[in-house]
Amino acid sequence: MKTIELHNAKARKPEWSLAEPVNFYLDEGEHLAIIGRNGAGKSMLVDMITGKHPVFPDSITYSFDEPYNNLKTITFRDTYGGDNDKTYFLQQRWNQMEIDEETPTVGSKLEEAFMLAGEDTPERRAFQKHLYELLHLEELLDKYIILLSSGELRKFKLAANLFTNPKVLIIENPFIGLDAETRDQVKDLLQMLAKEQDIQIILVLSKMDEVPDFITRVIKLDKLRIVSEIKVRTDFEIEHCPHAIQVRNEKPIPPIPQQVIKFNHVTIKYGERTILKNLNWVVLKGEHWSLSGQNGSGKSTLLSLVCADNPQSYACNISLFGHKRGSGESIWDIKKHIGYVSPEMHRSYKQNIPAIQIVASGLKDTVGLYFTPTQQEKDMCIEWMNVFGIKHLADRKFLEMSSGEQRLVLLARAFVKCPDLLILDEPLHGLDLCNRNMVKAIIDRYMIDNPECTLIYVTHYENELPNCIDNSLYLNRN
Repeated sequence: MKTIELHNAKARKPEWSLAEPVNFYLDEGEHLAIIGRNGAGKSMLVDMITGKHPVFPDSITYSFDEPYNNLKTITFRDTYGGDNDKTYFLQQRWNQMEIDEETPTVGSKLEEAFMLAGEDTPERRAFQKHLYELLHLEELLDKYIILLSSGELRKFKLAANLFTNPKVLIIENPFIGLDAETRDQVKDLLQMLAKEQDIQIILVLSKMDEVPDFITRVIKLDKLRIVSEIKVRTDFEIEHCPHAIQVRNEKPIPPIPQQVIKFNHVTIKYGERTILKNLNWVVLKGEHWSLSGQNGSGKSTLLSLVCADNPQSYACNISLFGHKRGSGESIWDIKKHIGYVSPEMHRSYKQNIPAIQIVASGLKDTVGLYFTPTQQEKDMCIEWMNVFGIKHLADRKFLEMSSGEQRLVLLARAFVKCPDLLILDEPLHGLDLCNRNMVKAIIDRYMIDNPECTLIYVTHYENELPNCIDNSLYLNRN
């Protein structure tokens, strides 16, 4: 018996359709993974399965009633409110003035989700307790939603959606932004759900090496088509990468000993919660740092201090580019030296404008374009889009791209002004293998060609670090 079946299905609107009619099925009891390159059509297929993009009548069938209640999709887009939250802005996480008595905590929102999802029974409470223990959520229950790290946010959203007890759960990119310990926790949870609960799971992934063992079938998309069902995982990892950059094995020029960042006994607290405690850190011009640590250890908070997004930086002993913070420089004086990409930045881009305008906004450090670029500036944007293999997307609207294509656009934005300091926070989020290798090669090539450029690189995956990394800072959770 088939739980879901699409037979020669086409979306009602041509712009929502894949390149050919879709034939897809989910057999009862099986668990699927949908994989493919960035822009291959994975999200478009999910939208057809779920009815977000309606298909012509009689081309889709479900074995259950009320698909809206029994078919749930979780997308991890770093949302601190709902997916339709229009009030979020880039610096919101770091502004304590945004926290008041009405600001929800993790515990209050999860309890609200629990009560809305069904009757309060001992069995459901036992399941809730099991989820909290498995995802280590007890320590987050009193934390404000707005202060969650991207990894903590993913655990919160996963738990909230599981309370609804759907028949089919579709999860897009469940592992991005998670440290190794939390990735294992999520895999254990999904394994438990697959074996112990009456639920079928569909994972949407860009990385074949993250397909869990409980997955029974893997569907591959390419160029907006379902092209195969994969049984051997290595089939997906061998890809031709037309935009890959070859980097010569050159020894970089020794860094010029000039301080770019200096933290002197820096402590950051929100209420009773200490995020950073007595941190001393010096970064010299030309150094290439990796920044790592568990979810919630303060990595994003540290970067918000460097990027002048966190107002608490004025109360701390911090020097940036040789100037003590609060000595008269503006936020724009600091940002003009920095190229930056992060999950928070990705989420803050909500304007559906052409990709070239997103890249151009990096020239003035704005979220959105509020000036008219010169022809020379446009040419510079196109040049960097070409470096990242997305020149053909210059006129494509940002919100109509896949998340991987959006990430490449934001990376081009970070590089476009050739900054003195590059801060790349989880830059490979949602990228397929080919694009991950390409971006790492671009970073290595750029650091060789620009020996005075300083790099701070955040990732939870050691194999995502570029070769140029020569220093590291690991943060422990307080």
